[in-house]
Amino acid sequence: MYRKSGWIFVLLFGFAFLDATPAAADDRVSVEFEFSPIWQSRNDARIPNATGTKFSLRDIQGSGPFFGGRVFLTFALNPKNEIGFLAAPFSIAETGELKEPVFFAGKAFAAGPGVKARYEFNSYRLTYRYRIYAGDRWTWKLGITGKIRDAKAELSNATGSAVDDDLGLVPLLHLDGVYRLTDRWKFHLNMDGLAAPQGRAFDIAFKAKYDLSKDWTAAVGYRMLEGGADVDRVYTFAWLHYATASIAFRF
Repeated sequence: MYRKSGWIFVLLFGFAFLDATPAAADDRVSVEFEFSPIWQSRNDARIPNATGTKFSLRDIQGSGPFFGGRVFLTFALNPKNEIGFLAAPFSIAETGELKEPVFFAGKAFAAGPGVKARYEFNSYRLTYRYRIYAGDRWTWKLGITGKIRDAKAELSNATGSAVDDDLGLVPLLHLDGVYRLTDRWKFHLNMDGLAAPQGRAFDIAFKAKYDLSKDWTAAVGYRMLEGGADVDRVYTFAWLHYATASIAFRF
């Protein structure tokens, strides 16, 4: 699946240069900073999948809120083609209690308090998207994303620690839709996602945006990050909820 999706990404990236019409000089680059309190409703792990103990990192860490942020950079190659970059680091480290003994990443942990759980999920993405429709109200863009996933889960207590980390490239489909309500107000849907028998990944955001000026836009909304993997080596699934606030600048 990854090899085929990689070829699709290369082909779509090449399509970006078929329309040579340059983008407007004053609206070529957009930078958006997003800040969020984040809650987790699920964060389960079993590592190794065959011999480990399934347990909940959420039960140790709590549901939140935790703080996170991300940065988007969008570059318009021409009116129909865009390249986007995203950096979204995120980590939680809290101390709590194990409700039952856990065998995790080669180490046994006894039930009881004083267990520190660390969870990291850093996401870095490159997106190509193409504008497939532009009307009086709606604008739709479709594309593909290459996501670098830098993930880590760690347990530690007075007797030692165990950690499992994973660095990999994940191909995702991309969808972006904007509905313009008035000259200043608009609603924005943005999604990266893909599912396979081995697992899934979905990052979906709904935002209400207001143009403060020609160059500045503020937004509030909701983001959902859900997914994981069920493969020979690991079982991990998480579901995170974001209350988002962002500010964007175009130049």
